[in-house]
Amino acid sequence: MFVPDNLLYTKDHEWAKIDGDDATIGITDYAQHALGDITFVDVPKVGSIVKQSQWCATVESVKAASDVYAPLTGEVIKANTELVNHPELVNKSAYESGWFARIKITDLSEKSRLMTPVQYKEYVQGLSK
Repeated sequence: MFVPDNLLYTKDHEWAKIDGDDATIGITDYAQHALGDITFVDVPKVGSIVKQSQWCATVESVKAASDVYAPLTGEVIKANTELVNHPELVNKSAYESGWFARIKITDLSEKSRLMTPVQYKEYVQGLSK
């Protein structure tokens, strides 16, 4: 399981890469492995508002459909529409080409509710016990 050191994480296996008051968001390597081969991704629409811990996208795989929850609150300023035709990018590169959306963060204090890479690794290790 790959956990980049420059991201923040949720207990629902989403990640956020914060750059000033913008954030790129997606699902973790752990999540994409658990889902298996991803066959469909519904990304949030540009201009929509996503709220921390609330639904923002859907992922379907050969195993199951899964909701994706926003790690932070903000307005979607860019959506990765490439995933519509190539959902497998999430499996191939969850943190690079498999990102879901870029948002303009409306409340930077919400970062404190996210896990550091070390905390996330410990959390995931605890799930397998």
